[in-house]
Amino acid sequence: MIHLLLAVIYLSFISLGLPDSLLGSAWPVMHTELSVPMSWAGAISIIISAGTVVSSLQSDRLTKKLGTGRVTAISVGMTAAALFGFSVSGSFWMLCLWAVPYGLGAGSVDAALNNYVALHYASRHMSWLHCMWGLGAAVGPYVMGFALSGGSGWHMGYRYISMIQVVLTVILVVSLPLWRIHRGAKAGENETAAPPLTLPQILRIPGAKEVMITFFCYCAVEQTAILWASSYLNLHKGVPAETAASYAGLFFIGITGGRALSGFLTIKLSDSQMIRLGQAVTAVGIAAMALPLHEYVTLVGLALIGLGCAPIYPCVIHSTPDHFGADKSQAVIGVQMASAYIGTCLMPPLFGFIAAHISAALLPVYLLVILVVMVVMHEALLRKSGTAHKAR
Repeated sequence: MIHLLLAVIYLSFISLGLPDSLLGSAWPVMHTELSVPMSWAGAISIIISAGTVVSSLQSDRLTKKLGTGRVTAISVGMTAAALFGFSVSGSFWMLCLWAVPYGLGAGSVDAALNNYVALHYASRHMSWLHCMWGLGAAVGPYVMGFALSGGSGWHMGYRYISMIQVVLTVILVVSLPLWRIHRGAKAGENETAAPPLTLPQILRIPGAKEVMITFFCYCAVEQTAILWASSYLNLHKGVPAETAASYAGLFFIGITGGRALSGFLTIKLSDSQMIRLGQAVTAVGIAAMALPLHEYVTLVGLALIGLGCAPIYPCVIHSTPDHFGADKSQAVIGVQMASAYIGTCLMPPLFGFIAAHISAALLPVYLLVILVVMVVMHEALLRKSGTAHKAR
């Protein structure tokens, strides 16, 4: 039964990734058909992110009231409905409307599932589960491409993913009894026992602010590298735009392969050691990008940044119960997720402003400054939570 539940959770993580890259892959066609400017994709993205932040902050309350299984099923169902709404939308304002349940569905399930795995499964599963998220994120554009190349249009691309989400929702509803397996084990009963923590209460927990900033910085590095790598290669290194776009995929190769590898490394290394290793590899990758050498060195650097990012996200999540206790982990993971999405929203556009008004060549410097802040905050987290000795 435990293995069957784990299989359901793996499917859920693939499901989490499937919709994440749809808007970017379909928008060049969507904005033309809808007769709106290319830049308006940002408005949809902001609405989705805002909903995700709100639902992440409510994840502790929802999980304690409903349990992880129900929260996951309801959230995936909401996402399926939102994706179907996208598939029948004929105007930009309808997309904005459906973006609300899209974001609300994503945040709570992300926080609830991550906390459940952190409490009940080994660190290697957290890394492999996030590798499955990467697989889902990679498959989404192929599904959209299949719909577009087949003449079905972007509407059917969204509908195909919606149908997959509906199937998963049914599987999750049928599997609800499996989620009781861990009840009573490792504070699993605390899903419903303790009252939910408010945001001010969470912020007063030693180390909470530090882990929030750590997560903010991680997602800032990841998303800035994803969004601006092609522009850096094109504008600063002189790589043709078409080639630069394909080279940017090296980051995803690094992060997906790195998470598969991280699952094995966690058998020997602690979460904190994995995070430090990831930060070190990321620093090497940033240095390689900055060196005035052949473009191939820059490409290796980009892949290394992805490889270094690979263990950080899952290991920060998995270590949360150790840092803050199983009774507080759901609340803390909720604010971590909210911080992550805020970093995703704010920091890549900030570099866009810097690139437009100063130079895109500053990308490695920008990433390095954020990485240094991340390292400092993570080390402060270890000291304040009293787990510094475990990281040695």
